[in-house]
Amino acid sequence: MPASFAQQAYYTRKSNGLLDLTAQGAAHLAELPLRCMQQEFPYKTGVVFSDSSLVVHPKNYHPAFYGCYDWHSSVHGHWMLVRLLKSFPGMAKEKEIITKLSQNLTADNITQEQQLFKNKENKGFERIYGWSWLLQLQRELLTWNDPLGKQLAANVQPLATQFSKAYADFLGRLVYPIRVGEHTNLAFGLSLAWDYAVTANDTALQTAIRQAAMRFYAADKNCPVAWEPGGYDFLSPCLEEADLMWRILPAAAYQQWIKAFLPDLFKKDISAFKVAQVKDITDGKLVHLYGLNLSRAWCLYGIARHTKENRDAILKLANLHLEAAIPHVASGDYAGEHWLASFAVYALTTENN
Repeated sequence: MPASFAQQAYYTRKSNGLLDLTAQGAAHLAELPLRCMQQEFPYKTGVVFSDSSLVVHPKNYHPAFYGCYDWHSSVHGHWMLVRLLKSFPGMAKEKEIITKLSQNLTADNITQEQQLFKNKENKGFERIYGWSWLLQLQRELLTWNDPLGKQLAANVQPLATQFSKAYADFLGRLVYPIRVGEHTNLAFGLSLAWDYAVTANDTALQTAIRQAAMRFYAADKNCPVAWEPGGYDFLSPCLEEADLMWRILPAAAYQQWIKAFLPDLFKKDISAFKVAQVKDITDGKLVHLYGLNLSRAWCLYGIARHTKENRDAILKLANLHLEAAIPHVASGDYAGEHWLASFAVYALTTENN
């Protein structure tokens, strides 16, 4: 999609410096998960075939989240559509969105989804990324003041509860943080899980996350920003950690921690975190870097909201990343289209997180 379309239709600039998703932009982005959420193939499975019972179409063991290439992309595609319905009542294709959400997120489908995670060989399937997005989906449903939202939340809650308990157990056994730029990044997962835990009043999960975050990150200083990005990254290890810790630390403590952890953000001219480039949008790994630009944006927005110094420069850097990525979300190639819209919506609605 040409950059001129992005500037004119996807968002407007608000007085506080943030970019605001427009109804036209929301309708255009919604088309991407709508197109794939009930599309079975191509599909990338990450399950372990413990026996021949799983040698079937993925829809048989993932009846809710079988589309959009892989399980986690399907989950956050559903999250995105719920958020857009809530943000833009009466939006274009509202009826189609409601129909597909209702078809996929049934109680029976969620019960079937649960079974795979009870399998010994697959109890860690989609840990950390997929678990975290499922909890974020449930958070979105729990805060949807609508009869459909309440019904879908009731349907999804058993899987969310299952993941909450599994998450707390996992964190109790995890000895070292996972500092990577892809799916298993711990800080990003903990941010999504924390937001769910607060909304659901899940105090056990909040405690597990707070203890893990303090254990792994409280003493961190001088994050090596020069090492970023990696060639396949769609998350920034440094920025995701910084975006998590404002959730965990008291405000005054966060001011001290963030300046010690990311001193580069508080220079007059921020030279760190240059916009990442993609040379092949058809390569499923290389296109990750457009996602990195979007995720950097939402982290920088969160950091800016919770720091007192250099806010304008941090917001400018966030907008630069978002504006560079948005024109490539609807690229016409499935490698990026099956997931990037969710990242765009999360970045453009981050103020509401």
